Amino acid sequence: MISIRTSTSLLAIAATAVLAFSAPASATEGYFQNGYGARSKALAGAGVADSRDATAGSLNPAGLVHVGDELDVAFSVFSPRRQFTGTGTPNGFDFSAFGEHESGRDYFFLPNLAWSTRAYKNSLFDVMAFTMVGNGGMNTSYPTFPRTGDCPGFANGAGAFCAGAGGVNMMQIFMSMAFAKQITPGVSIGVAPIFALQSMDLRGLDGFAGFTANGGGVSGSRNDWSMGGGVRAGIEIAPMSNVRIGVSGTTPIWMQDFEKYNGVFAEGGGFDIPASIQAGIAVDVSPQLTLMLDWRYIWYSSVDSIGNPSTNFANCPLLGGGPPNSFCLGGANGPGFGWSDINVIKFGAEYRANDKLTLRAGYAWNEQPISSRDVTFNVLAPAVTQHHITGGFAYDIGNGYTFEMAAMYAPKGSVTGPELFNPAHTVEIEMWQFDITAGVKYKWDDPAPLK
Repeated sequence: MISIRTSTSLLAIAATAVLAFSAPASATEGYFQNGYGARSKALAGAGVADSRDATAGSLNPAGLVHVGDELDVAFSVFSPRRQFTGTGTPNGFDFSAFGEHESGRDYFFLPNLAWSTRAYKNSLFDVMAFTMVGNGGMNTSYPTFPRTGDCPGFANGAGAFCAGAGGVNMMQIFMSMAFAKQITPGVSIGVAPIFALQSMDLRGLDGFAGFTANGGGVSGSRNDWSMGGGVRAGIEIAPMSNVRIGVSGTTPIWMQDFEKYNGVFAEGGGFDIPASIQAGIAVDVSPQLTLMLDWRYIWYSSVDSIGNPSTNFANCPLLGGGPPNSFCLGGANGPGFGWSDINVIKFGAEYRANDKLTLRAGYAWNEQPISSRDVTFNVLAPAVTQHHITGGFAYDIGNGYTFEMAAMYAPKGSVTGPELFNPAHTVEIEMWQFDITAGVKYKWDDPAPLK
């Protein structure tokens, strides 16, 4: 039996490791990960109605009522392969380049940490859990390359956006303390206040510096940080002994503005994290086999910097030499990435082959968040994958330890459309991905079955 003090020390060591290895990346469902931790990733993020470990705090905190005292630590090696291709006829006002160009930086580490305990059970909650996850992000890194007369006003323009090496590094980390309570047999609820930290680093966008509403920052490798918070809450209902229904929603995460980028992101550097909801059903087909079907919805368009169409640029008078207004970069109606809200469908299957081995598989499909009109800005964030095929296993190695692995493959997705400032210039953005996750779970107390 491990003491609370010892378990807290293990948590602190694991949390330090998570922060140390955090890195930005282009995630899967837009810029969100499609799962957190080895089990969730192997199930393609399904399981809002089937919680079996402490990572439930990151998906549906109500499911923590099925979890005892444990510590889960996992790391993913995530590899997004992204590129863009420009074809057609230049007009001397092409901000994005011609030719085929691949982004560098192909490997990233994404962390996940979850700890749960029943040691503080009281009349308000049965289980408490702490989670820390690399929520997602964006990353592209295009090298400097010469351009031949197609950069507006730049005699020696170079790189993806006429200003040398270009790209973006955006990272998000969520930390939450979740509380779950069984309020009656077959019904549990949970809540998890969230603290979020995100960073932003833009490069190679100085060509846009003359088109901002407030003369603020646009680019220049200035790393900026912001903090914020929100709430996740969920419910789980078991209408039958082998059937569970779960619903979990996360409010918008209200973030501080990126002050160093108040000249590029709408509303003077605003970059909140959009709200989402997930609902699903889990059916125990047999004592060994559980099938899960989930639906998720993400409100990307609710955040102006993400959802505003890039074509709002057409209403910025600075393009014609006039005074700035709200449709210029950084303004309330300033151009964004033009992402739409998306539906996501997830399917997961878990087969508990014996007391030691558990096998998992999943598939997720999401709507395309990026439309053809917005390809120019999304050269920075070509999050165009839609299909995610996953699998994994867990193996009990004894003495309370379980080793877990998961893998994900996302086939190539692409979107093609006109360059923002030249209809005769066609831009295609592409991405495919794979992800390998390894984790260790340590349990020092199994919960009694719920009644």
